[in-house]
Amino acid sequence: MQNLLWLERSILDIFSPLYSDPIRIELFGETVESLRFFSAASQRTIKSIREAVILPAREAVVKKADIDQIISRMRAQASKLDIPVTKVRSLIDRIKKEGVFPGFESMISLIYPEPDNFFDYMPDKTLFILFEPAELEKVADQTLEQASKSFVAASKEARLCVEPESLYLTWSKVKDLFMDKKTLTFKKLPVSKGALSTEQPFRRLHFSVKGDISTSMELTPRREKNLFSPLTNWINEQKQAGFVTLLVCNKRAQAERLKSLLVPYGIHLGRVDGLPDIQQSKGQVFVCLGQISCGFVWPAESLAIVTEDEIFGSKRRRKIKTAQRVRTELLAFEDLKKDDLVVHVDHGIGRYEGLVKLKHNGSSNDYLLILYKDNDKLYLPVDRMNMVQKYMGVDGIEPVLDKMGGKSWERVKARVKKSAEKIAGELLKLYAKRKVRKGHAFEEVDSDFQDFEAGFPYEETPDQLNAIGDVLNDMKAPIPMDRLVCGDVGYGKTEVALRASLMAVNDGKQVAVLVPTTVLAEQHFATFSERFKRYPINIECLSRFRSLNRQRKIIDNLKAARIDIVIGTHRLVQKDVAFKELGLLILDEEQRFGVKHKEKLKRMKSSVDVLALTATPIPRTLHMSLMGIRDISVIATPPEHRKSIITYISEFDDAVISEAIQKELNRKGQIFFVHNNIHSIWVMAKYLKALVPDVRLDVAHGRLDEEALENVMLRFMNKEIDLLVCTTIIDCAAVSGGLMNRPMHISLYRMKAYSGKTLRNV
Repeated sequence: MQNLLWLERSILDIFSPLYSDPIRIELFGETVESLRFFSAASQRTIKSIREAVILPAREAVVKKADIDQIISRMRAQASKLDIPVTKVRSLIDRIKKEGVFPGFESMISLIYPEPDNFFDYMPDKTLFILFEPAELEKVADQTLEQASKSFVAASKEARLCVEPESLYLTWSKVKDLFMDKKTLTFKKLPVSKGALSTEQPFRRLHFSVKGDISTSMELTPRREKNLFSPLTNWINEQKQAGFVTLLVCNKRAQAERLKSLLVPYGIHLGRVDGLPDIQQSKGQVFVCLGQISCGFVWPAESLAIVTEDEIFGSKRRRKIKTAQRVRTELLAFEDLKKDDLVVHVDHGIGRYEGLVKLKHNGSSNDYLLILYKDNDKLYLPVDRMNMVQKYMGVDGIEPVLDKMGGKSWERVKARVKKSAEKIAGELLKLYAKRKVRKGHAFEEVDSDFQDFEAGFPYEETPDQLNAIGDVLNDMKAPIPMDRLVCGDVGYGKTEVALRASLMAVNDGKQVAVLVPTTVLAEQHFATFSERFKRYPINIECLSRFRSLNRQRKIIDNLKAARIDIVIGTHRLVQKDVAFKELGLLILDEEQRFGVKHKEKLKRMKSSVDVLALTATPIPRTLHMSLMGIRDISVIATPPEHRKSIITYISEFDDAVISEAIQKELNRKGQIFFVHNNIHSIWVMAKYLKALVPDVRLDVAHGRLDEEALENVMLRFMNKEIDLLVCTTIIDCAAVSGGLMNRPMHISLYRMKAYSGKTLRNV
């Protein structure tokens, strides 16, 4: 009988951290036919290569010949800790079959009896730079102490583990290793009092390199807020001492502003590019563009430098990124999975069956295979992926596949088009009336507005600057503004509203900020009060948290225009509330208001400028904006210091939970502990309190009455609560929206009963 050998073509894609692009390996049976880099978005070849290095995905790479020795060391460690062999038998079985098990790297000293340390990989002439050795020693000791606690807890539970000393170098050992290394140490040493402030001492950095290098520099401390006299006195002292004084600014506009601010003090700044000639410029004061971490006085070189941040306050600088090409595809290949439903512009709903390679007219190409009704197949070339979109329907409802060449899809498109035209006509009439109605044209910004901008403690993102410019230009036009600013939580939408509010108040108009929840109203009230505390602007908050007498007084002051900015919930749209000079209405998450409230909003919108802020626009609002009926600004650029989400999954473990909670408490953070079972949530809260006695905690769930729930969330927002034990109610933006926008780290611990005892950190 003849043996048949079936050879199939296959593709293996590897996304290796070693390369910036994924690798595609084309196989014919077990033979590699081609090897190339390709674009994950377009599937097109970038470059053909002859070989590729595939790195292991683990820190520990185990050879089969070493498995028996590793198992012997595991058994010896179990015996040392008095752990029954039955407790580690499952681990031994897994390492025999698979070579690894979860948490394998945590026992690396059993895998490598004499492991290398970091210093073994450093060249002999490496220079080690130590910033604040005392702080480094403190962190090292804390890390070792926490590891020791985890080791003790694991030992008590009869789990296989290794001593922390076999995993980490102690700081005393590190110091011994540094004895033979070349090191550069940075320390802060206090000396005499500073010139810019009579209260804060100078800071001195001492650079000490082993050998004969030793240099000291005095650092200028921060200025006193809102006072230029300390700055000008300090500059005059440097001039009298014959020093060259250099003021370093990041932006040209800020340099020009600084020059104008110092003229009334008799200080005229010269302009230089870079460092001036010190010998020929002694006693002179200059301003230049550049970036330096902080200022300093260097007496030996007759040089004094102060930075923009030390004069006006620090900002978080955003790195300048190169422009990226905008993707024009409606659908990216990585968004598709087998059996996903897709919609073809001509043929309707079909099922994606994967990527296939076909040869046509002598050339090979990749095709998307889409299955339609009656097993009709469509082979769509990958370069025409813009013809399909991923199907977005209702969860739990499976649509019927369309028939290729049938009439059903054409009827659906015709029906949707007719309905859309009807809605569009109504909306066009509504917004056309608004466009032709005369509105208030606000005046240009002045120096006070520029000072307010400079007080923003962060560096604006490009999208945020564009949104601010769009809003201010709309307000200066005689047509009432109706702009939607769309951006994720923490992307800077509130700052857009703050600057628009200042423009309105500066022109004698009142501002109403309408938010969906009392908690969010209190947060906005705190933010607005903090940003406007240097300006003669009256701000109030109208919500349930104010007494009835206080509410009546606020309403009377609104009618008399004695309040410039009012922030409130739906209480603002009730009948007894009226404004004397309302000029700007700011809506935060408008879609969360009810029908009756929206009818009142329509009347308020008729003649005032409207600014809507949202992170999750409803489809109709977004569609109106994209069609040009409403103006839209999108803030899609995240702030530089916005932390990415990291998820860890582990079994429910007291040591892991207490360590995570304690870590957040040490860094002044807050924690959500999600226990999605109302019946046992108080038991869990009591358990956590016993686990970490010094934590301040409370409970929140959906069956609490509205006032009690808001009080708990308000206490959490005010940092009166460290740990909030709650259900998945925090997924609701109406509850958590006022919290997630805070500049703090929040760890989310989610326990899922249906999957056993699992702990998830988001």
